[in-house]
Amino acid sequence: MYELTGKALELQQQLTAFMDEHIYPNEHVFHEQVATASNRWAPPPILEELKVKARAQGLWNLFLPESEHGAGLTNFEYAHLCEIMGRSHVAAEVFNCSAPDTGNMEVLARYGTPEQQEQWLKPLLNGEIRSCFSMTEPEVASSDATNIACEIRREGDEYVINGQKWWSSGAMTTTCKIAIVMGKTDPTAERHRQQSMILVPLDTPGVEIVRALHVFGYDHAPHGHAEIHYNNVRVPASNMLLGEGRGFEI
Repeated sequence: MYELTGKALELQQQLTAFMDEHIYPNEHVFHEQVATASNRWAPPPILEELKVKARAQGLWNLFLPESEHGAGLTNFEYAHLCEIMGRSHVAAEVFNCSAPDTGNMEVLARYGTPEQQEQWLKPLLNGEIRSCFSMTEPEVASSDATNIACEIRREGDEYVINGQKWWSSGAMTTTCKIAIVMGKTDPTAERHRQQSMILVPLDTPGVEIVRALHVFGYDHAPHGHAEIHYNNVRVPASNMLLGEGRGFEI
């Protein structure tokens, strides 16, 4: 039978207390600030205030296992904290444990170069920026990622990216600065060696945020889900993650 360690139990108690004292009483503030904001995609002030308080209490980056950057919990232990955080739409981001940033930070922590980690992982771990994961496409059955058709073509010291993506969650928020884009670098390679992942700053020329997508009528502001077109987007070859053809490995 699995049991929580003393460290996990302590975090569970701290998290529960923080939820009771700070999260639940401020949920209405969060929603009111989003509803009345001049820009629905800008993080509401209450969110930033709560992030400062959470970090001060050490309730920060709880998701990273076996890492100098996170709490070092097992999946079993972290699941108990997710159960608590999942009781509020606001909570995950307050503790810097919100998807897709969690997955993107894990990718950068495990596979990023020191330069990539300095430029993108560090500000993500600090909660200064957000990120998105651009995989799903409108023209193919993206639940099978071997169908992904976005082109990532090497030209000298750059990669040129062309493709259409949607449901890039988090891309609408004003603090989203970087996308991990999955596409094909070699359509002739073995089936699971065709795909690669590459870092694309959202302010790169050719990145077009087309629209925010709704889920059952909700836009999930300030987070949001974007349709993004990558039109002859050029990024340095050093933005490739792990290496060409290693997207499925990641």
